[in-house]
Amino acid sequence: MSHRAHLFSLRICHALRESLAEGYNRHKLVKDLLAGVTVGIIAIPLAMALAIASGVPPQYGLYTAIIAGFVIALTGGSRFSISGPTAAFVVILYPIALKYGLSGLLLASVLAGVMLVAMALFRLGRLIEYIPESVTLGFTSGIAIVIVILQIKDFFGLPLAALPEHFGDKIWLLGQQLPHFAWPSLLVAAVTLAVMIGWRRLNTAIPPHLPALLVGTLLGLLLLQFGIDLPTVASRFSYTAADGSLAAGVPPYLPYFDWPWNRPGPAGEPLSFSWQLAKDLLAAAFAIAMLGAIESLLCAVVLDNASGRRHSANSELLGQGIGNIITPFFGGITATAALARSSANFKAGAQSPIAAMVHAVVVLFALLLLTPVLAYLPMAALAALLVMVAWGMSEAPKAWHLLKTAPRGDVLVFLVCLLLTVVFDMVIAITAGILLATMLFMKDIAAMTKVTDISGNRKQVEQVLPEGWKVLKISGPLFFAAADRIFAEVALLSQQQRGLVLYMDGVPLLDAGGLAALDKLLHNSCKQGVELLIADLQFQPLKTLAKAGVKPEPGQLTFYPTLREALEQLAGRQAVPTTPTTPETAVLPAS
Repeated sequence: MSHRAHLFSLRICHALRESLAEGYNRHKLVKDLLAGVTVGIIAIPLAMALAIASGVPPQYGLYTAIIAGFVIALTGGSRFSISGPTAAFVVILYPIALKYGLSGLLLASVLAGVMLVAMALFRLGRLIEYIPESVTLGFTSGIAIVIVILQIKDFFGLPLAALPEHFGDKIWLLGQQLPHFAWPSLLVAAVTLAVMIGWRRLNTAIPPHLPALLVGTLLGLLLLQFGIDLPTVASRFSYTAADGSLAAGVPPYLPYFDWPWNRPGPAGEPLSFSWQLAKDLLAAAFAIAMLGAIESLLCAVVLDNASGRRHSANSELLGQGIGNIITPFFGGITATAALARSSANFKAGAQSPIAAMVHAVVVLFALLLLTPVLAYLPMAALAALLVMVAWGMSEAPKAWHLLKTAPRGDVLVFLVCLLLTVVFDMVIAITAGILLATMLFMKDIAAMTKVTDISGNRKQVEQVLPEGWKVLKISGPLFFAAADRIFAEVALLSQQQRGLVLYMDGVPLLDAGGLAALDKLLHNSCKQGVELLIADLQFQPLKTLAKAGVKPEPGQLTFYPTLREALEQLAGRQAVPTTPTTPETAVLPAS
């Protein structure tokens, strides 16, 4: 399939179909199995940590990796992507879980999935191309800062049940409680973080968070042996066992089907589904859908660059939408493609989406068989893991390079997006960032549009002009942000003149705003008795004038195909004039 076909294609199971059509054999299956097992082991503690950071018990992160990881790989358009809970969603999901509980979070995920499917059906898969890098870097850096702030509680072992929703309240409360930190939690978190940082320098195939969590867990067990209390998954979370008793840790049960609103609400009781509830969650669902689209498509682009393959953007959005519609009915939270796990999948030798499906099965077996072990994971070690994840997603070196080398406008957009993400939320940040970037872009483009008096330039105007005539060259797009200024300058230069030749070969665009400004110039020129000759129009401006019904008026307005013909007509006014052209009769170049 050609690159252009990939851009606009929309098929369910696109990546899987494409992989199988190329010829799938035992050798590729073995590679997929090995890659799936590798990334599955990586995903287990990450899924738990991200669920906890999002404000829900750890098993729901495992459910997400199992259901969404399998369904999105099956139905999506990127062959190497691994989907599941991601750090980017924490800043959106945590406030929803705090206000609406797990049931509200799951319902918002379903609504977001519907929006993603709609985006795929409307072929909006290339929307990532319209988001400036300064915006994406700004909100990802802001998200990283928020994640670190959310981990301070467990990193330092602060005696807090939960953090408030608003940024200012979080900082105030954390500042008050920081002197009351627990040294065992800080010790375990610091050691875990140090092992992760040190392990990266060894350049081994084993991901750094696995040995780091092992060391952190062993250290936590050692402290417990000495009677030193340390919060763990088992001490923080519990579930109702099959016999009705209350058990600690993660339930070793398969995810089961239930309506999202029947899950626990903010007070532990199920929510009552209503259209008002769905309406209240629409803004959050839109934020989830937008971030999910951006994250999944960015991940697919990175994998394309690494593999030389091409993903189908619309098919990937379709798969993400289907996954986020189905997963909440089995208790899974919002999912999207995770860049770190996807990169590990590709580096481990994955050949097709089957590797991602195997990863989901590995997490399933961990849920059924390893929950007694997972219960010993210290909360401080998981907090250290998420701090490292936040550092990775922040792309700090790239952001610092932008701050040092980018134009002032891009730096401003980056800082605005970062601050708004941290203080408010990602939707406000992206909206404000794109609007600001658009306005700055239009300002720069408008500044490129200029009018120049070339009457004395003998390379372009070879003959001497009649008295009272000027030749003005207009260069750049005549759109609403530039046209009024340009034609105001033309009107100023036309004072005390008999006529003007407007040389417009450098005008690629004339929009409605430009047409209105030109009409104003024509009206004023007619009142002042200034004749206008317009020469060398490009296709789009010529077509716009023809569609608007702008016609030549003898002695007021005339059109010529070239500047030379306009000047020859002007020089031969007393002789036989050449035949002028009009927007209707001009021969339009091929589009």
